[in-house]
Amino acid sequence: MKQFAKWGAWAAFVCGATYVFGFALMIGVLAESGYGTDGADVDQILAFVTSHAGLMTIWNMSIYVLNGLALAALAVCLSEVLRYEAPHAAPMIKTFGALWATLVVGAGMVANVGLAEVTRVYAEDTDAARSLWQMVSIVENGLGGGNEIAGGVWVLIVSGAAASSPRFSKALVGFGAAVGLAGLLTLVPALGDAAGAIFGLGFIVWFFWVAAVLGFKRSNIAVAA
Repeated sequence: MKQFAKWGAWAAFVCGATYVFGFALMIGVLAESGYGTDGADVDQILAFVTSHAGLMTIWNMSIYVLNGLALAALAVCLSEVLRYEAPHAAPMIKTFGALWATLVVGAGMVANVGLAEVTRVYAEDTDAARSLWQMVSIVENGLGGGNEIAGGVWVLIVSGAAASSPRFSKALVGFGAAVGLAGLLTLVPALGDAAGAIFGLGFIVWFFWVAAVLGFKRSNIAVAA
C-alpha cells in the first residue's frame, strides 16, 4: 500500500508539472500567436505552428501524452490507496481515470500527427492547410479539452471516495469537488472559458496537494497484513 502511495505521489507531481509547463508556455510563447484563442487569425496561427513544429510537438507530448500516462498511473494508485475505505468507489476511480487518460493521450497523438500533416501541406497549399488545421483542432479539442466532462466526473468520484479516508482532509475533498464541478460547467457555452480556466488552474493545485498528501502522510493509511 505504501508503494502505491509513493508512486501515486510521483504521478500526481508529474501531472501538476505538465499543467504548469503548459500554462507557462501558453502565456509566455503561444498566446502571442493567438493559439488557443477564440476568433484568432488562423493564418497567423498556421505560420507560427508550422515554423515552430518542434516546440509544438514538445507541447503536445507534455500536456497530453506525458500527462495522460501519469494520470493513468495516478488513477491506479489512488484506487489502491482508497480501496479499503471506499471499496465500491475504487474500481470506478481506476476505470474513469483510464477513460480520461485515454482521451488525453489520444488528443496528443491526434495533435502531433495533425501537426506533421499540416506542416507538410502548408508548404504546398495554404488554403488546404487552413482547412486541415481546423479539422485537426476540432478533433483535438473534442478529445482533450473542449469540454472537461471526463476529468470532472473522475475528480468528483475521487473526492467522494477520499471523504471516507483519514488521509485526505475535508479541505482537499471540497477543493477537488469544486474542480470537478468546474469541469462539468464547461458544457455550458456561456461559462465554458471561465470554467475551463478554473478547472485547469484548480487541477494544478489539486495534483500538487495530492502529491504532498500521498508522499508525506504515509503513516495515516492502514496497511493490510
